Amino acid sequence: MADHLDDLRFAHVLADAADATTMSRFKALDLKVETKPDMTPVSEADRAAEELIRGQLQRARPRDAILGEEYGIEGTGPRRWVIDPIDGTKNYVRGVPVWATLISLMEVGEGGYQPVVGVVSAPALGRRWWAAKGHGAFSGRSLSSASRLHVSRVAKLTDASFAYSSLSGWEERGHLGGFLDLTREVWRTRAYGDFWPYMMVAEGSVDICAEPELSLWDMAANAIIVTEAGGTFTGLDGRPGPHSGNAAASNGLLHDELLGYLNQRY
Repeated sequence: MADHLDDLRFAHVLADAADATTMSRFKALDLKVETKPDMTPVSEADRAAEELIRGQLQRARPRDAILGEEYGIEGTGPRRWVIDPIDGTKNYVRGVPVWATLISLMEVGEGGYQPVVGVVSAPALGRRWWAAKGHGAFSGRSLSSASRLHVSRVAKLTDASFAYSSLSGWEERGHLGGFLDLTREVWRTRAYGDFWPYMMVAEGSVDICAEPELSLWDMAANAIIVTEAGGTFTGLDGRPGPHSGNAAASNGLLHDELLGYLNQRY
């Protein structure tokens, strides 16, 4: 079995380059921002970071396919890099430091492509998280200066911290009632949003999180980091991995209850 450590090291190199690009334009007064057809914002930094990552991948991993939020799919084969150049663009363009570059390598396996490497780099927070299949999940400044991540052991919803992004998506799906019931049951709720709740689940500082509508590039890196930290990452349908168009992550002990609440329709 491939250990993917070379790919992980290369993903860090990609993240370093992306961080330099995104930080150079963060809070820039002349930052150019446009609205995409789906009415979400995209900045010049999103595009520049993805172009940079794609260029390095094409030179160093020419046989691998690339899927990115801004420029779509390129190439075919059993290995596919999945890139979100800035997860949290709305924060980025408003000067809020909660945003990150998400980089994942996926390989063909049982049930289709599955993540085997993930890096989440949030330079404005001074944080980075990563994982490779079978090697655990870590956080730190570099590969040589890192702490291993472990999910929490909280086993009761009444003791659990629940993180989410917003209410509107749950209402649109017709699941707002179950969502609100869950918020009333748990110990604490916070709307951190985007990549951060998943990293908190992996660290053990949050016990459960979920989002009702996502793309693959939003989830692939998060999924392997959560699972390598000992947690569970599925769609709201319970399907393991990042392929359901939505996500639920937990320490594993609370996952069935989490899905039960979020799938109630009323």
